[in-house]
This record gives sequence, C-alpha cells and structure tokens, in this order.
Amino acid sequence: MDYLKLENQACFPIYALSRVLTAHYKPILDEVELTYPQYLVMMVLWEHKQLSVKEIGEKLLLDSGTLTPLLKKLASKKMILRERSKTDERIVKVSLTDIGLQLKNKASSIPEAFKCSLGLTTEEITSLRTSINTILNKTKK
Repeated sequence: MDYLKLENQACFPIYALSRVLTAHYKPILDEVELTYPQYLVMMVLWEHKQLSVKEIGEKLLLDSGTLTPLLKKLASKKMILRERSKTDERIVKVSLTDIGLQLKNKASSIPEAFKCSLGLTTEEITSLRTSINTILNKTKK
C-alpha cells in the first residue's frame, strides 16, 4: 500500500467531512446570525449558563486566542456578557444575556434542520458521532 496517496489517508476524509458538515450548517446558522464556532460557544453556554473562558476552551478544544475574538463578537451582538472574576481578575466569566437565552428557542430547530440537510437518519448520525468520539477519546492527552 502506498501510504502517501491521498486516498489512503485517514485524516483527509475527516478533514473533508468537517468542511462539508460546516457548509451544511451555514445556511441554517445564517438564520440565527451565528457562525459555526459561535454556535458551539452558545450551545455550551445554553447547557451551563456561565463558564470561564478556560472552561469553554476545554469543552470545545479551543485555545483562548481562538476563543477571544468569538466571544468579543458574541458580546457585540449582546448575546453574552464577559466579566472578570471578582476573586481572581485573571479569570473571565462568560454568561448569557437575555438575548442569548432567547436565541436558544429559535435555535432549537437547528439539529433537525441539519440532519435533514444531510439526508441521514438519527441512527446514522449517532453512529458517526460514536465513532468520532471513540477516536477523540483515544487521542486525548
């Protein structure tokens, strides 16, 4: 087997799939005026209400240099509030505003719209997620 052929690479189909999936999200997320990374941040905050920048980064596997512009943009849209911790000013806490909370209702249709755009069943999506999570969990340091 020629391991330097693109068709023999494990990473390329994952990379290509990531781009395709993100492209499927774009028209759906345009309706709620979010990019895919912003949507990820909002989902984490809808689940946890308030987190530090570090905690958001850990959950999304993103560093603060990547998160900071995302958070600034969401704050400029008045969806989140960023505040320094009163006990440790190195820590920035991020919480939802009323606008951010209200967006959750509007966004509740996104997962189903995404699934329909792909033409996949719930079982197929679950199987894909399980396989990907298995690899992610094996490669975490």
